[in-house]
Amino acid sequence: MFKIDTESNRISRIETKRFIDLGFRERDHLQEWLANQPDALGEELLIIQKEFDGFDDTRERLDLLALDKDGNLVIIENKLDDTGRDVMWQALKYASYCSNLTKSQIVEIYQIYLNRYCDGGDAKSLLCEFLDAPDLSEVVLNSGINQRLMLVAANFRKEVTSTALWLLNHDIQVQCFKVTPYAMAQDLFLNVEQIIPTPEAKELMIGMNAKEAEEKNTEAELKNRHRIRMAFWEQALEAMKSSQCDLFNNINPSKDHWLSAGSGVRSCPFTLIFGVKEVRVQLEMTRTGSLENKFLFDRLYEKKHEIESSFGSPLEWLRLDDKKASRIQKRKEFDGYNREQWQEMICWLTEHMILLENAFRSPLLKVNEKLKITTFNNEVQA
Repeated sequence: MFKIDTESNRISRIETKRFIDLGFRERDHLQEWLANQPDALGEELLIIQKEFDGFDDTRERLDLLALDKDGNLVIIENKLDDTGRDVMWQALKYASYCSNLTKSQIVEIYQIYLNRYCDGGDAKSLLCEFLDAPDLSEVVLNSGINQRLMLVAANFRKEVTSTALWLLNHDIQVQCFKVTPYAMAQDLFLNVEQIIPTPEAKELMIGMNAKEAEEKNTEAELKNRHRIRMAFWEQALEAMKSSQCDLFNNINPSKDHWLSAGSGVRSCPFTLIFGVKEVRVQLEMTRTGSLENKFLFDRLYEKKHEIESSFGSPLEWLRLDDKKASRIQKRKEFDGYNREQWQEMICWLTEHMILLENAFRSPLLKVNEKLKITTFNNEVQA
């Protein structure tokens, strides 16, 4: 660090010092500095206790206990010139102990602190003021496992920084602050620098964590959908075995939202669809050539009146000019993930697949014979 002399347009080095050489001690100095100026750690914090030892069956003490603006407990561990090997283990222990503190216990801890170090004051009102809450009943303190760790030292050992980075990757909120004393003549200075995570890395990690959370949620949702679909198809296929619909007798349950069975014409399957909001029965035309699919569709559409009369109700005829495939379908809205509706859905699918097969079996075979003798160039030649 350098001091700028604007008159001479020169800089002069400010000498880096060690706390021990300056006679500073951890509890009497570094801890007191942070207790009285907690925003030196980069944010508004409310110190609620020093040398906190309110842990059952242990004589251990944490250096500083604080609250952040979200009502999360912050465990602050201070070391002077070196962190030592065990500081992370200490902080994790303290966080685990503090995770069980209730709102009333936190208020009591803070009230003791005020009485001992601040000449009194009302803990409840000061907490509300800090958290911008009208009443303590509306405040959530120490929620879940959101306790935070702050480690403060002049030097951090690799085993400490490595552990901190690993904890961050597992969503444990830990920060490391490097504190460096400087001297120039009779003046002393203190630099407080967050080294883990750096502000830039913190923003990146927030983005990465959001992305990972989204991916995990998507993956969990997908797995849940797969389980639901598998269960539905198991139930549906079992019910169809005792019906007049034998198309799917040799088809196995699937995690997919569809099940297909052959119609006797290549790449024109009869398909069952199980969706979140509806179920469908459909005849698909999915040959590799678009012209063949449109030929089949158009020839069937010419028999639309006859086919729908056999089916017993109107169908949706989807030529899908912008796609290679075409399909003809019948659908009905259901709450697909409501298991109480499954029996009704299965009955509807079975009944309408029987109707669909009966209506299309003969016309489809006849159209397929025409397809076999048709030549496709740039357009369909009937």
